[in-house]
Amino acid sequence: MPTTTAPVTDVVDRLERTSMLDPVVNGLRSLSQKVLAPQGVRDILHGVWLGHPLHPMLTDVPIGAWTAAAVLDVVPGTGIGAGTLIATGCAAAVPTAVSGLADWSELHGPHQRVGVIHAAANVIALGFYTASLGARMRGRKARGKMLAFAGFTAMSAGGYLGGHLAFRQAAGANHGADLPDLFPSGWHDLGRLDEFPDGAPAKRTVEGVDLLIVRRGQHVDVLSNKCSHLSGPLSDGEFTVEEGQGCIVCPWHGSTFRLSDGGVEHGPATSPQHRLETRVTGGRLEVSLAGE
Repeated sequence: MPTTTAPVTDVVDRLERTSMLDPVVNGLRSLSQKVLAPQGVRDILHGVWLGHPLHPMLTDVPIGAWTAAAVLDVVPGTGIGAGTLIATGCAAAVPTAVSGLADWSELHGPHQRVGVIHAAANVIALGFYTASLGARMRGRKARGKMLAFAGFTAMSAGGYLGGHLAFRQAAGANHGADLPDLFPSGWHDLGRLDEFPDGAPAKRTVEGVDLLIVRRGQHVDVLSNKCSHLSGPLSDGEFTVEEGQGCIVCPWHGSTFRLSDGGVEHGPATSPQHRLETRVTGGRLEVSLAGE
């Protein structure tokens, strides 16, 4: 049977492919990379310290506050409650937007096209809510409610696009989470130890699962080769040393992982790489899932 999609999903799918947004995307990406240049700042905004992206968590505050305000606006006798919630949402929208900008700047083109419209909808929502606050402060409550409901509509559109980014385009998801389900049990031969270059990344595949191998003398580290951020091939990346730790840098967006445990040293990735157990038997390197 032919597959069908909902009309709104079809519109967003076309949005991913439209090149008319690219000048805006390129300009905003260049600006964000300049403004958010320090790596430490970017790591905080990505949520490296948190273990998953910071932006989705921050969105709960403006969305929750503005939704609650909409409820209060239809309930008589709630006083200044709606205005207080709207002000809270407006204040929270700023750090939420900055963290989203940091994540957005490290995505692929189709993600960024949808993300630009997502951001535009939220900027419009913030404008309506700010205007609503102004109207309420001048005693124009009816106009304040009307503007707030317009903001709620724009926020809902932005929220839908945010959901599309997260769940359909998998922006922010852990792209390496399936390795334990895909990798076969037991020990598997990868080749002679001396076949692997010293101090340089290499790749081997075990039953369709790509692995990163980095040998330094007799010591070998093996990680999942698919970057947890957006599936970049780590074996095409660069070996580096960060604070005395051997690391691999993803060639796509610069995510940096420690070889010793697969942990994230720098974002945009927030999820660690799976690290496999290794042993050398008769001069040959073997690997298995950790903990087997």
